[in-house]
Amino acid sequence: MDTIHIKGLRIFAYHGVGAEEKRDGQNFVLDIAMKGDLSQARRSDDLNETINYAAVCGTVREAFTKESFDLIERAAQQVCEAVLEGYPKVEEVTVLLKKPEAPIPEEFDYVAVEITQRRKEG
Repeated sequence: MDTIHIKGLRIFAYHGVGAEEKRDGQNFVLDIAMKGDLSQARRSDDLNETINYAAVCGTVREAFTKESFDLIERAAQQVCEAVLEGYPKVEEVTVLLKKPEAPIPEEFDYVAVEITQRRKEG
């Protein structure tokens, strides 16, 4: 199985429990790994035979900003579902969703959640 990575996709959105997070929004950073069989693309050099990462970025942005969620777990799940629904060549997707501006009164790089979803059989 092959993997395509998208690292450090920055998206501004309005996710969070706090009223200020919903009102003011904040930056999020997503790392996405998509697994699938890319052997045909490796042989053909044809964009139609692979997972178009530029298109995936647009899908992720749309899914991530369409609604406001309290939990980053739900936001990450929304991204996983959109990728699996939109790209049949993706057999498994992992989303690492980082929240570097979380309202925590401590010094930290980010808080994050990582979710992996696999395509259901049948």
